[in-house]
Amino acid sequence: MAKTVNKVILLGNVGKDPEIRATAGGSFVASFSLATTDRSKDQSGNWTDRTEWHNLVAFQRTAEIIRDYVKKGSKLYVEGKIQTRSWDDKTTGEKKYRTEIIVNDIALLSGRGEGGEGGGYSSGSSYGGSSNYNRGGASSYDQRGPGGADDLVSSTEITDDDIPF
Repeated sequence: MAKTVNKVILLGNVGKDPEIRATAGGSFVASFSLATTDRSKDQSGNWTDRTEWHNLVAFQRTAEIIRDYVKKGSKLYVEGKIQTRSWDDKTTGEKKYRTEIIVNDIALLSGRGEGGEGGGYSSGSSYGGSSNYNRGGASSYDQRGPGGADDLVSSTEITDDDIPF
């Protein structure tokens, strides 16, 4: 069988405070939206922004990190996979669909006072599994100071004018 890939990488801002809930088994689930913006020139040569909203879901330890450190406006780097789920609406009986990003790895890029509390914490998890960041089972911390963003982050800097909220 041919190899297939389902991988998503996003760098964006959280649209509203994450919704955190616990399962009957005591595991945490975090649901939140992330905005990414593409900038392009229109036919007149003017720059236009197009914001795309992504629905994200994180489980277990990653959900706890989101609960503790992520809020509206936080800048995040996220790796995950796309998943579409379906269900029958209880009132109308029609089939409903929702496409979400299942978060496998997250890095908090906001410094203190920039929409996020923690700034720089990075953690990974598997869907329904425990933390496995760097394949060694340990979490890591970003050692950069609040002003020491690398070239990639600096070149994709989002200003307050870019955030649609």
